[in-house]
Amino acid sequence: MRRPIFLLCVYLAIGALSCSAGGSKTAILWSDRAEFAFYGEYFNAAQDQYKIETLYYDSPAQKLRDSGAQTPDIVAGSWLKSASTRVYFRPLDKHLRGNALQESAFYSRLLAMGNIDGKQYLLPVSFNAPVVIFARDKGEQMSNPFTIGFEEMKNLGQSYNAETGGVYTRMGFSPAWDDNFLFLAATLRGASFREADPIAWDDDALDEAMNFIRNWTYEANSGTQAVDDFTFKYFYDPPAKLAISGRILFTCMDSDSFFILAEDQRNSLDFRWIAEHETIPLGERSVYLGLSKKGKGKKAADAFLRWFYSASTQRYLLEQSRQNRMQETSFGIGGGFSALRPVTEQVFPQFYPGLLGHMPPEDFLSPANILPGNWMTLKERVILPYLHDRARQDGSERVYQLERRLADWLRVNR
Repeated sequence: MRRPIFLLCVYLAIGALSCSAGGSKTAILWSDRAEFAFYGEYFNAAQDQYKIETLYYDSPAQKLRDSGAQTPDIVAGSWLKSASTRVYFRPLDKHLRGNALQESAFYSRLLAMGNIDGKQYLLPVSFNAPVVIFARDKGEQMSNPFTIGFEEMKNLGQSYNAETGGVYTRMGFSPAWDDNFLFLAATLRGASFREADPIAWDDDALDEAMNFIRNWTYEANSGTQAVDDFTFKYFYDPPAKLAISGRILFTCMDSDSFFILAEDQRNSLDFRWIAEHETIPLGERSVYLGLSKKGKGKKAADAFLRWFYSASTQRYLLEQSRQNRMQETSFGIGGGFSALRPVTEQVFPQFYPGLLGHMPPEDFLSPANILPGNWMTLKERVILPYLHDRARQDGSERVYQLERRLADWLRVNR
């Protein structure tokens, strides 16, 4: 995850001042999103009854699980939905039933992920989704103004290829360029990674997904060696720049990365949401907010929650972000699209004009499964290396199996 250095420095400075915790008028907020340092300060300036003190942790979820850890009042971050973390939060149903928050204002599938056994313990803050980007003048080739699927990417990419002397000088797209794209393909083909002990997945779907990727590479780009040769020769520039220059047709990135590209680059690009079977997969790092059961500043925490989940507040936060040039390094609310539909659909296009005519269909948005708190480490150390190897080998029997990789990693790290 990108974390702006100047934001983090301010965040840590604010956290260093937070040594007078406690009292019903003060709430301690933990977060792994630097933006919440500013949100806390804006809340403090907006009224004089309560105070928010913000502390940064790389993993608030892990900090909650540490024995003897200080108890916060509010936690806003990723991985809060795991079984070992959600037990620390108190129900928020009274807020949704009152006049302050309307359940219908949230994206329904995102809200449902914070509902446990019929009670709402967590509220979604923000989300991101993968986009395919390409030079703006190539947009007329796309069949749909909102989404693009794998088959269309494959066919358009293959048509875009150019060779000289049997060597590619232009390549439309290769799934082997980015291991995160391989994970995306596995997700959309039903691999269904999810929290278990520590993770589970659908073997057959994962196998089918990787066979699909192998066939794509050979049918569209002549095989892995041709892709690797092209990558070695031309990928000294970032993929977005290669798309603008015409060297490649497509590249893929998350929405938060796309919307903080330099403005001159972004103005030269267009995008579509990646979708298969009317499903747009949301990023695993979606941010949620919960209120601690044992927090001492419950009134202040409740007041912050009501303030934050207001369309007028989030518009103000976007305005402040633009005025302070934070939009150059941090996207939207809490690093993503707001979980409040009216904000994302009506307010965001005013601050990000590229969204006009490109808003993702709500019914397509599919949150990631509940994942363990150490998911990103498991993904980077175990899942992605396996997908990388599978994409370059014929047949799963020639690749060190995922189950054995996971067992090896757990043996060392548990």
